[in-house]
Amino acid sequence: MAINSAFDSQREELSTLVIKAQAGDKLVREQLIKEYRPFYLRAASQVAKKYLVLGRDDEASIAMSAFDEAIDAYNPKAGASFLSFAEIVIKRRMVDYFRRKARSREEIPLSSLETDDTEDNIIRKIELKEAYGVIQLQQEAEERREEIFRLNQLLSEYGVRFSELVKISPKHQDARDRALEVARILANDPELLKYLTHRKALPLKELEKVVKVSRKTLERQRKYIITLTLILVGEFHYLQEYLKRSV
Repeated sequence: MAINSAFDSQREELSTLVIKAQAGDKLVREQLIKEYRPFYLRAASQVAKKYLVLGRDDEASIAMSAFDEAIDAYNPKAGASFLSFAEIVIKRRMVDYFRRKARSREEIPLSSLETDDTEDNIIRKIELKEAYGVIQLQQEAEERREEIFRLNQLLSEYGVRFSELVKISPKHQDARDRALEVARILANDPELLKYLTHRKALPLKELEKVVKVSRKTLERQRKYIITLTLILVGEFHYLQEYLKRSV
């Protein structure tokens, strides 16, 4: 208990410092950037697959800039810790950097770099192709993770946690299909959607008139339907693809 209490206290203290930095306290911002240098360099190193040194590696500068960006963008009311949020921002910026770097390389014809297909040139071609593949996989993984993080932040406004979804999801496929149909109706009706986004609740009375689901079922699946609707209307490309395959 004492350990958990100390952890919570440290988290609250950090959140307070971030809020001060957001309010314009430059000394606090500089303090955060200095004290958490090991954190953001470590997060960036995981993507770069190498040890990074500030002042030597471009990736290190990007990591510091991303950490600074995270300070401005962090919302303590969303429920996630600042460091969890900052790690996602850092890794996303790193993926963006490697994607730009890969594109710039693609613009240079391989023929201009190679005169013949020697063994070394063939190996370089293979390595370059594999590098692009790794970067793409890293990018997709980070984008999926960011989508889940953003959805979790959004769900907190509706009294729902992403970790609840396994427990609240209907067990039977036909029930999941009906819930998805309700969510689609809700997502495609401007008035019903406005009710949901403004009141943070399902328009049960109105939904009863347009869906073939009982009010009792709507109430029981409330959190699940809200989650599906938010995915359908939001910028959640990977989660939307997942719905098409599994719901």
